[in-house]
Amino acid sequence: MNSAEAAGARKLGDLEVNRVGYGAMRLTGNGMMGNSDGTPIDRDLAVGLLHSAFEQGVNHIDTAAFYFSPLRSANELINRALSSWHGEVVVVTKVGPARDSSGEWLTMARPDQLRGQVEENLRQLGRDHLDVVNLRCNGPGTASVIEHFGALTELCKAGLIRHLGLSNVRPEHVVEALTVAPVVCVQNSYGLDWRRADETGLVDLCQEQGIAFVPYFAVSGLRREAAAGRERDARVHSVARAHGATPAQVRIAWTLHRGPHVLAIPGTTNPAHLAENIAAGSLRLTEHELALLDEPDESAVRAPTAGTRCEVAGVSHRPDRGAE
Repeated sequence: MNSAEAAGARKLGDLEVNRVGYGAMRLTGNGMMGNSDGTPIDRDLAVGLLHSAFEQGVNHIDTAAFYFSPLRSANELINRALSSWHGEVVVVTKVGPARDSSGEWLTMARPDQLRGQVEENLRQLGRDHLDVVNLRCNGPGTASVIEHFGALTELCKAGLIRHLGLSNVRPEHVVEALTVAPVVCVQNSYGLDWRRADETGLVDLCQEQGIAFVPYFAVSGLRREAAAGRERDARVHSVARAHGATPAQVRIAWTLHRGPHVLAIPGTTNPAHLAENIAAGSLRLTEHELALLDEPDESAVRAPTAGTRCEVAGVSHRPDRGAE
């Protein structure tokens, strides 16, 4: 059996994780962001799927309290799975956004409301502290993260959180946060068809600062649907055939080849797809194949611009680390 260990490991602060992890958003079947068909997975099957991931070497789970449907909560499913698992698993969650009981999105939490969100994650996960908490921002429209990140830093001092990260941010947000506390990971939309994080310098900034970069929507989702082009898609299939792999595996492998600081958190409710995603960590693309995949695709839709490349002169803070 292929193992998540094949892609190597990376540290989130002092917590070592294998570079291929698991994103829990799909477990609840809530249809969030177009990434589910709306059908919740059976609770026992979900726990079994998570156990299968753990058995195959996955020790990094990405979740959030707002990953829920009327019948399922991702955190509750993870809690159940971990309560009957004896290995070490790092759980990364997010705060900032929230949904009411009907599933409607609420306004971004104020800094003074973040403790309540952290405590709710603790309750749902059945833990006395959270391994990593990412401040999930509103994207390009977020002016500053100082106050929110400062509030989370206080919760670290209180022993509720071990490490902090960021999600859906611009490079300047990372630089700003580093003046407050170490940042162990950054989660942004990124993949073969959606490389805004390359254009803004975010991926390179994370590498320079010793921060793990954790893409979401690396295989599918809104970004892929919006930006995919026919030319590159054909090249992906060509590379996949050469390796006896699936196109999804090629996309995951391409992401991991971007640098040793890049992790993957593909999500699925299908056991066969889970095994394929994990096996992608052992797929080694040649320099020629990487160059082929990197060629511009004239048929692709140009991604909208947001943010600018950020120069980091003067940033000397280097968190000790590596890192949904």
